[in-house]
Amino acid sequence: MTTHVPARRRILMWLGAAAVVCVVGALLFAISARRRTPDVPMVDVARSEFVDVVELRGEVRPIASRVLTAPTLAGDLQIIKLAKANAAVKAGDVLVEFDPTTLQRTRQERLSELRQADAEIDQARADAHIVDEQNRTALTKARFDVERAALDVIEGDLVARLDYERAKLGLEDAKQRLKETEAKNRAAEASNAANLAAKARRRQKVQADLERAEQGLAGLQLRAPSDGVVSLLLNYRTGGVMSGGQEFREGDRAWSGAGILELPDVASVRIAARLEETDRGRMEKGQSATVRVDAVPDREYRAKVADISLLARADFSSGWPPPRDFDVDLEVEDADARLKPGMTAAIRVAVDSVANALVIPAGAVSLVDGRPTVYRLRGPRFEPVVVTIARRGREQVAVASGIEAGDRLAAAKPPAATIEGGR
Repeated sequence: MTTHVPARRRILMWLGAAAVVCVVGALLFAISARRRTPDVPMVDVARSEFVDVVELRGEVRPIASRVLTAPTLAGDLQIIKLAKANAAVKAGDVLVEFDPTTLQRTRQERLSELRQADAEIDQARADAHIVDEQNRTALTKARFDVERAALDVIEGDLVARLDYERAKLGLEDAKQRLKETEAKNRAAEASNAANLAAKARRRQKVQADLERAEQGLAGLQLRAPSDGVVSLLLNYRTGGVMSGGQEFREGDRAWSGAGILELPDVASVRIAARLEETDRGRMEKGQSATVRVDAVPDREYRAKVADISLLARADFSSGWPPPRDFDVDLEVEDADARLKPGMTAAIRVAVDSVANALVIPAGAVSLVDGRPTVYRLRGPRFEPVVVTIARRGREQVAVASGIEAGDRLAAAKPPAATIEGGR
């Protein structure tokens, strides 16, 4: 016998089952919602080495280099040949060549002046020889006149008294003329000697100018003293008043002694950086550092602090009022051929460390009512926990107490809705 369930009753059964399913689903959704982890960045507390760093920006510079300069005795010269920047060169290669036109013209002028000076000296010597001969002749005649006048003076009764006195006067007159002739000869000799000395000095000056011009000509080609890579220096005569200048180029004019290019020793380089006053007390010689060179992104170099300036100096490139920074030099311990002078680098200097510390990011610590607080995950919400800071750095914090290894913390202060107590 078949039992038929009335249609009304079947409908009520289906409605009841649907209600039960809805209630169970709602309960499950509520439970899962309570257990769901908040959608905020989190970090795990772990024990590791705490390292505090000071970040700097610097520039690659060689420890040793050779600077090639324009000739110091040549005046302004025009560059007609110049090696390319970053070109690899060998010892003896011509790196810079200057226009010789001006020095060649100067050399020809000095040669002409030297020939003229030699001719003037020869003429002065000939004139002095003629004058000397004339003076010797006059001196000989004056001495002869004295001797002849002495013969005319005969004492006794052989001549009249008047003639005797006249002869004596003639003798005295001849002696006086002899003295005058001797004095005139001495003055002429001194004058001739002074004239020759003046012309000799003028010739020496012309000779020195000629040698200077020849030295300048010899220095118009600057050759590489050793193998290296060319680094062009700045020409401060180019650009505007506020410009730092541009690298030397062919056609530029270089002043006496101007540095044209540099041959750095790329086997040993350093990093030159500036250190803020606030970080000076945390840095010292010998601290280790890591260097990331912008132009060499695929590796990290090791370095150490080699020197820190004793005095701070104003950095006028950083606005007004200019900050006072310290100069820092770091030696790169594992330099390679890819490091070139002038490259910029990011430097991280390790200034403090603690072994086996509870390390968390500095951003995970917030100040709540003046106390350092972290937010530890407890179920679906975060629990504010006051911690004791052992060491604080710019990026990391070493925690002494309040949390344990394995705790999960919010990487930054989470939204108030996810914090127990709403703070």
